[in-house]
Formats: sequence, C-alpha cells, structure tokens
Amino acid sequence: MRKPNILMVMADQLAPHFTGAYGHRLVRTPAMEALAERGTRFDAAYCNFPLCAPSRFSMLASQQASAIDAWDNAAEFPAKVPTMAHYLNLAGYRTVLTGKMHFIGPDQLHGFTRRLNPDIYPADFAWTPNWDEADDRIDKWYHNMESLSDAGQALATYQIDYDEEVRFSTTRQIYDFARDPDERPWFMATAMIHPHDPYVARPEWWDLYDHDEIDLPDDQFDSPDPHTLRIRHGIQADTLGYTDDQCRNARHAYYANTSYFDSLLGDMIRALEETGQLDDTIVIATSDHGDMLGDRGLWFKMSFFERSLRVPLIMAGPGVANGTVGNVCSLMDLLPTMLDIAGDGADRIDPVLPLDGRSLWEGATGGHDPVDETIAEYTGEMTSEPMFMIRRGRHKYIHCDSDPALLYDIEADPLERNNLADDPAHAELAASFATETAERWDSDNIRERVVASQRTRRMLHAAMTIDGHYSWDFTPVRDGANEYIRDHMDWAEAGPKLRFP
Repeated sequence: MRKPNILMVMADQLAPHFTGAYGHRLVRTPAMEALAERGTRFDAAYCNFPLCAPSRFSMLASQQASAIDAWDNAAEFPAKVPTMAHYLNLAGYRTVLTGKMHFIGPDQLHGFTRRLNPDIYPADFAWTPNWDEADDRIDKWYHNMESLSDAGQALATYQIDYDEEVRFSTTRQIYDFARDPDERPWFMATAMIHPHDPYVARPEWWDLYDHDEIDLPDDQFDSPDPHTLRIRHGIQADTLGYTDDQCRNARHAYYANTSYFDSLLGDMIRALEETGQLDDTIVIATSDHGDMLGDRGLWFKMSFFERSLRVPLIMAGPGVANGTVGNVCSLMDLLPTMLDIAGDGADRIDPVLPLDGRSLWEGATGGHDPVDETIAEYTGEMTSEPMFMIRRGRHKYIHCDSDPALLYDIEADPLERNNLADDPAHAELAASFATETAERWDSDNIRERVVASQRTRRMLHAAMTIDGHYSWDFTPVRDGANEYIRDHMDWAEAGPKLRFP
C-alpha cells in the first residue's frame, strides 16, 4: 500500500484564538474550518519556544531548543541534527521546502532535497541578542510600536510579495508531483510569513471586516509580571505607547492577513483536489507561535502566555478521524507523528536520537492519547535569564530565576489573570512544579551556554562584515536552459509531458 503524501502548511505568528476554526466570532478562515470538518483539530497545541527560528528548529528535530543550542533568532541550526526531512527521505519520500523556515547557518536544506524559494529573513548572526547588555534593543530589529502606527492597508509589501511567490511555487510543485512519473510519496513543508507583523493587508482582505466591529483586547491587565514589563519596554510600548485606534487598526490588519493566509492554504488544498491527490495526502495546518495582539499590553510573541505560545494544529487526510483532541501537545510531536504516518513494522524508520516529542497519530486516528503535557523554553530577547514552562493537564507553570513563579489554571482562567503560585490551596502543586523544573533544567549552565554563544556569534558577525558581506542566504538554482521549450527539445513531446491532465 502506498504511503500517504504529507503537506505541512505553516503560518507565521498565528494564534488559534484569532481564527474562525477555533471559534473567533469575526475572523474568517473557511479553509481551516473545512480542514477541521473532515479531520482532527488539536485544541491545546503549543510551540516549544515562542520565537520564529528556535520554534521551527525544535519542531523539525523534535528536540528541546536547549538540546540543540537554538537560543534565539540568530542561533545556528547545526547540520548534524536529524530532522523530519532526513527521516522521511529514508522512508522513501521526496522532500521539498517552500517558503520561510528561518534556517541560520550555511546548511540551508537540513534534509530537504529541494528548496524552491529564498528565505525572507537573514541566515547569518546579525540578530544575535546581547545578555551582557540586556536592556539594549537589537540593531535594526523592527519589533516596536511602528508596527501599530503604520498598521493599515497597502497594495504591495515585501511580505505580500513573498507569500505570493510561495503560493505560486507551492501550487506549481503540487502540479509537478502529479505530472511526475515518479510514484514515490512526497513531503512538502510550505511556510508563509503572514499574519506576522507589520500589520498591513491588501484591501480585499481588509474589506472583509467592518472596522467598527474589530474587538479590542479583553481588558487592561493591571498586575504585570516582570517579563511582561521587560517585553513592554523592549517593544517600546511603555515609552511610545499606542492608541485604541492604532490597536484596532493592527488587529483589523491581523484578522485580514489571517484570512489571506487561509486563502493560501485553500489554494494549496484546491490544487491537491484538482490533481487527484487530495485523498492520498495528509494535510497539516499550523503556525510557529502566536501573537499577544494587545492582551496584557503586549504585542508579538516572546512570552509563555496563551496567545503567544499556543498554535493552531489541524490534520486531515487518509486515516485521520473526524473530531477534536483536547490533550496538551506541541510542535515537537510532529516528527514522531510523521514517522508513524510513514510506516510501521519493517517499514518504520527509527530515530537515531531520543526524541522529546511524542506521536499524535493515535489521537488523530480516533484513539486515546494518555499524555496531556508539554514543555517550552525561552532564551531570546527581553530576558537575561533562561525561562521555562510546563503545561500539564489544566495547569501551566512558568519559571525564571529572576522572576516570581507563575501558576495558572488554564481551564478556569483562560486569560491567565489569577496567579496561583502563592495561593496556599495550590502550594503543593507549585512546589512540585518548582522541583520538577530544577530537575529538568540546569538554569545556570544554560545561561552560561547562551552568553558564550552570543559573544562568539557577535564576534563572528563583526569579523565577517569588515570587508563586504558574506552571505549564507539561500538562492534557488533554476536551470533556465531546460525549462519550458528550448531548441534541443521536441515541443510536440515537451508540451504533452507538462500538460495535466
């Protein structure tokens, strides 16, 4: 029996709370909703690091970020780390990457045998944080209140340009799979940049929404924890601030761009349907992290609160049951899940390193998943100490050596307004989480490794920019001499070969 194809479609900075597929009353996401209607929606899925590059590295490797030195958005992803693409190659899949994956370092494939687009962000060490001067902003780092003051509409942006390129290359590749006589299954990871800030949308998506109906954040939270204050300072929300009108503009554009991302997903699913591959393909829709979008006075990500850390996760295709799964899970679980999809028994490819994730295939196929927990880490901007999170069942515990502990009952308190860490009724639970955190992570050692890595990378970047600029950025190679029709081809043969059906 032929193994199913796998199409993994990723948004950037999409919190499930702001999608119709997860119940938002305004945001229109018909493609995600249709995917959920014929598949499984995971209702407590998390990223394992609320920042783009480390989240993706951890997902691809099914390894904690601290195990592979994925400290921030300028940390190299080591070529020696096996990824889901490496494993699926061994399982007999053709592997293709389209769009953003934010690889840092000279290896820009990490197991994918083909990559169709350049990345949208730099592949070097330019964005390295500096815990030696933790209060300083990263040079040229654009996460600030300009994303709100400039929010609105435009006909073209670099992000729209990028996602339109990814849309084309992905749908064309789906047709190429159908036209190719190679009958091996395929795995394609495709990743867009929307609805990531800047919050700017094309008019056709903006006009889906009545501006006056755009909801503002739930409330003005008045008891911020130290990390919330650090983020507010780092993004200049505490100095430049923003108005309700700017907040509404930003959320309006975010909703519009969420619908835009959803349309891209819909185009890819339509291409699968048109080429007769939909029934043979497992489609996975997710994101690398969420966006606070004004809650707690925070924007973007970089925190362990729900809107930053939660991600959508919807799966549909052959063997996938129709329903929802409430168990806590994470992006690290996708690699083990794909190993189950790719084969069992004699066909199974076993991991060469222990994986930190677990397979979700049992739950996705209608069975019972006994596990209801995950973990996350953060060692990026706006802190100078490692931060850790454990989510188990209904409770979430957050630890940083420099900050008071945070403990929330997510079921009773989904907005995380009531810190139970000092509540006598929860003292035993809080102490248990504190002990587990200390046993699971060596915070002092991790901090030493982070600082040493930052110092090395800052030195290397300075050295490599003295005499020009050496780039690791990926440049796709096209063989123009053998595309379309050329004088060494018989057009009567080339035309039918590329026609479908």
